[in-house]
Amino acid sequence: MGHALCICSPGTVIIDNKRYLFIQKLGEGGFSYVDLVEGLHDGHFYALKRIVCHEQQDREEAQREADMHRLFQHPNILHLVAYCLRERGTKHEAWLLLPFFKRGTLWDEIERLKDRGNFLTEEQILQLLLGICRGLEAIHAQGYAHRDLKPTNVLLGDEGQPVLMDLGSMNQAQIHVEGSRQALALQSLGCVLYAMMFGEGPYDMVFQKGDSVALAVQNQLNIPQSPRHSSALRQLLASMMTVDPQQRPHIPVLLSQLEALQPPAPGQHTTQI
Repeated sequence: MGHALCICSPGTVIIDNKRYLFIQKLGEGGFSYVDLVEGLHDGHFYALKRIVCHEQQDREEAQREADMHRLFQHPNILHLVAYCLRERGTKHEAWLLLPFFKRGTLWDEIERLKDRGNFLTEEQILQLLLGICRGLEAIHAQGYAHRDLKPTNVLLGDEGQPVLMDLGSMNQAQIHVEGSRQALALQSLGCVLYAMMFGEGPYDMVFQKGDSVALAVQNQLNIPQSPRHSSALRQLLASMMTVDPQQRPHIPVLLSQLEALQPPAPGQHTTQI
C-alpha cells in the first residue's frame, strides 16, 4: 500500500526513512493539496501532493495514480520519488512525493513571456513539442492515453525540457483502438501547440477547462497569420487540428516531422541542394 510515514516534529515528516521539512503551500484544488518540502538528507526541494481520501474508491484512485508514475522512467514524464498512505481518523491521506520544478508549467512560461510582450521562439516551440511527443509516445507504448494534456499539465525543467504531469487523468484510460488514442492525443497536442505559438488557447481560455478537444472536433481551426512562424510550423498545426481525426498524423509520424525540423546542432553543417 505504501511506505511508513510518521510526523517526527512540527513542520517535518519522515517518508521512506528520510526526513522532509515543510517550506510552504504551493497550491490546492478539490481534495488535494501540494506543499513544498525540503529533503534534509540531500537539500533538494520536492512537491508533496496530499490527496484526501474519504472512502475506499478514493484510496484506490490515489494508488492508481502512484502506479501510473511508477510505470514510467522517462525524462519527459514526471516520476514518483515516494508514496505512502496516512490514516487521519476515519479518513486517509495519500501522499505522493514528486520532484519540484521551480520554473512551473508551460502555461506559466507563456504567461511570463506575454507579460513582457514576448512569445516562445519557433526553435523553443519545436524543442518543447518534440519532448512532449516523446513523453506521449512512451505513454501510448504502455497502452494508455493521457486524457488531460494542456499547458498547465506540462512542467518545465531547469533546462527547459517539458515533463508531463497529472498522470491521475490516465486512470481507467486504457484504450485498445490505436487510432482513437492517437487522434485524441493529436487534438489535445494541437491545442498545446496553438498556445505555444499564439500565447492563448485556440478557443479563448476554454482549453484550460479541458473542453477544447470536443470543440475542435466540430470546428475547423482558423490559424492566424504571423511572421514569427514558418509555413512548415503552420502546416504542422493545421494537420494536428483537422476536423477528420483519421487525417491527423500519428505520434511516430509527428516525431519524424519534428526531428526533421529541428535546427542543426552547433558546429553541424547542412548541405543545401
